[in-house]
Amino acid sequence: MPALSDEITTLSSRIAYENPWTRVREDIIRRRDGSEGLYGVVERSDFVVVVPFQDGRITLVEQFRYPVQLRQWEMPMGMWETRPGTSPEVLAAAELAEETGLVAGRMAYAGEIFQGAGYCNQRGHVFLATGLTQGPRRPEATEQDLICRDFALTEVEAMICDGTLKDAMSIAAMGLLRLKRML
Repeated sequence: MPALSDEITTLSSRIAYENPWTRVREDIIRRRDGSEGLYGVVERSDFVVVVPFQDGRITLVEQFRYPVQLRQWEMPMGMWETRPGTSPEVLAAAELAEETGLVAGRMAYAGEIFQGAGYCNQRGHVFLATGLTQGPRRPEATEQDLICRDFALTEVEAMICDGTLKDAMSIAAMGLLRLKRML
């Protein structure tokens, strides 16, 4: 079996676009068979998805998502573009408090997911937050329309099945937690 470094060789690379949240890179590559091609890679900082769970209920947030022009229910999640390299545990606790005002007595790590490994390097970290106490919410300016609400676990699963909850990262987090029997 060839080494991973033999899979694809990068011949050149350039930054095509960059803002504080996202960088798009274009790489000219050579595949193992010698053919060349172009890879567009979206670079983003790691993110977290937090599933706040207490008394059989999950706290979701709903907000307007500009790229899809819809309000959408999802788990609390986020990234710190200004502080890349922040530990996922610190980021998870901060995002949970920021979006919901909840403070977790326990934050259990469930695992990693990728946003879209075919085009993006962004890695997600999934946490189950339990032992919750309510504190003040501290939403960012971009989250001023955010609504926070508790749902029974069965309601959240029904929302996934009927298409009310469409966010892929939230669905992946639920699946991961259920398969690991953490929920």
